[in-house]
Amino acid sequence: MNKKQMILRTPLPDRMCHWAMVVCFALVSLSGLSWVFPSLNWLNGVFGTPQMARLLHPFFGVVVFVALVYLFVRFVKYNLFVKEDLIWVRNVKSVMAGDHSTKLRIGKYNAGQKFLFWGIMALITLLLVTGLMIWRAYFAHLVPIPLLRIAMFLHSFAGVSLMLLIIGHVYLAFWVKGSIRGMVTGYVTRKWARAHHDRWYQEISSAKPAQAEAAQQQPESAR
Repeated sequence: MNKKQMILRTPLPDRMCHWAMVVCFALVSLSGLSWVFPSLNWLNGVFGTPQMARLLHPFFGVVVFVALVYLFVRFVKYNLFVKEDLIWVRNVKSVMAGDHSTKLRIGKYNAGQKFLFWGIMALITLLLVTGLMIWRAYFAHLVPIPLLRIAMFLHSFAGVSLMLLIIGHVYLAFWVKGSIRGMVTGYVTRKWARAHHDRWYQEISSAKPAQAEAAQQQPESAR
């Protein structure tokens, strides 16, 4: 496809962090499920042995948290709620039906993606705090047993909830054709951007000519 028809949506460092986090999260999730649901006990072999799973699960969990903090810093400015998000909320039924006839004034991320973003960050923070509390090798002995039990319950609840959010995220990424390509190659088509993120497309389209004009007006010595 002609490069002029493509727009950079996700830079390479962000994509690399995203996919590394996906791998680590998958390993952490599978090993975690093996302890929450006895019938899935065989999943603790994802790290090789049950003993290795017990050892590596918390370390990989910390890696997932650090990766999400990096992505949070990179994307938080695009995920702040604005008044125009109400347009998407009011038209969510038509959006789910694939009707793009209404101008929804969507920025780089829509209201649904923003709710998902903040939900994921809230749950991963709860997972980190409770995970540190029940980490037997380092911190569990410092926590009173009643509080330890509450932390274990909250850790399991937050873990399963986060998995469900991620499953929804993956489903919608495949459902909205072109989204996966944006996270694999980093680029989306202009047509896709206009259809799904019209306000973001207008913003970047108007910014590029302005940047080009400013560069032309610079003195030759400053170029």
